[in-house]
Amino acid sequence: MKILAIDPGSVFAGFAVCELQGRKMHYITSGVLKFNAKDDFLERIKFIYEESLRLLTEHQPDEIAVEGLIYVKSPTSLMKLAQARGAMLAALTQTGCPVHEYAPTAVKATVAGHGGTDKEGMQKLLRLHMGPIEFKTHDESDAVAIAFCHMLHKTSAVPMMPQKKSPKKGKGLAASLAHRVKEMN
Repeated sequence: MKILAIDPGSVFAGFAVCELQGRKMHYITSGVLKFNAKDDFLERIKFIYEESLRLLTEHQPDEIAVEGLIYVKSPTSLMKLAQARGAMLAALTQTGCPVHEYAPTAVKATVAGHGGTDKEGMQKLLRLHMGPIEFKTHDESDAVAIAFCHMLHKTSAVPMMPQKKSPKKGKGLAASLAHRVKEMN
């Protein structure tokens, strides 16, 4: 199964193509799509759509994995990112190929075991699992991490469920009465 993974962006978008054969994962290629920030934004959206279609045509994936929206402080940047991501998703859904979405923290947690790993740490882990890869940018390594995350989810016997936050002590009725329940047992 060939997987195309994309780390969306309105100026740079990382992509990775990997293959899953049984339980073995193979890196094929990766790179970065560059969109001119000086172009009119609507023209850039059109170019983002066309480049996404070109990736589909060139690599013929069986499945697609895309990173979900990240938290951005600037509302303007968030809107541009969301619109660029929408253009990509519109193109990527043209083939009927299944599209899977992963939150940035889920990608880090799946690849590294926790969501606090920095970019360099993620790159080291990816090289450990996928072989010697020279990443030109963080966008590219993020896309490889998204592909790796998707492949791990596909080969896992246990479904990956989001972990629930444990209740903080002193918060809510159940937490305040928990010690009494323990005393009764």
